[in-house]
Amino acid sequence: MGTNDAVKFIKEDAIGIITFDKPESYNLVGPNVLYELEAIQQEIEKDKSLRAIVINAEGDHFSAGVDLSFLRTVDSNFIMENLTWLQGLYSKWQELPMPVIAAIQGLCYGSATELILGCDIRIASKDARISIPEVRFGLSPDMGGTVRLTQLVGMGQAKRLIIGCEEIGAEEAFAIGLVEIVVEKEELQERALKLAKRISYMPPAAVRFAKKGINLANESSVSAGLLFEQAQSTYCCGTEDQNEAIDAFFEKRHPVFKDK
Repeated sequence: MGTNDAVKFIKEDAIGIITFDKPESYNLVGPNVLYELEAIQQEIEKDKSLRAIVINAEGDHFSAGVDLSFLRTVDSNFIMENLTWLQGLYSKWQELPMPVIAAIQGLCYGSATELILGCDIRIASKDARISIPEVRFGLSPDMGGTVRLTQLVGMGQAKRLIIGCEEIGAEEAFAIGLVEIVVEKEELQERALKLAKRISYMPPAAVRFAKKGINLANESSVSAGLLFEQAQSTYCCGTEDQNEAIDAFFEKRHPVFKDK
């Protein structure tokens, strides 16, 4: 990506790192950010060597959300023409085969909150402040916020945060299940990369099936989830990677997986 981009993407071994890189503007989300995220997602889909993704941000704040000057220009015609694409952009994190980890510091508002809700795991620094205040600006969250927040924290908390537009800190977000890990600010990036690296060392097919199985369990019946478990187990048992994992365990060495 170019040096003037609002979003950077680099690869460290098998980990892809997406970084919001306009700290001087609180990493606001505008059309340029969304187009750049789409291009990065397409790049990730083509790279079969990636095993985990980390989304983070430069500066003191993850993102203050949508650029209100852009929002002021949006009308119903724009929404009819673009909202399906916008929703798909934030849904893509769940569709990717590898886990996506969000590392959140400072302000995480509105559209940025909807983005982290689409990720698989959320790690927040103790100074994080999370809010989803769309109702305050005359609309309801429309990029997955009402759906995914409700799935994560339940109806009552979702209504409090969305309708009441309340801001919560990292510890409260952890207590209600909105984030999974809370760390000191100076430990945030290290913790996110540590988890990403740990995941990247796992057998790739097992990770893919585990992510899909958990997503399915969240959206369907127990019987459907059990059928998926049967299918994934039939595929995985006896693969080269499974045998390598078992052999490496007994031989007390690091496994080398080939996604086979």
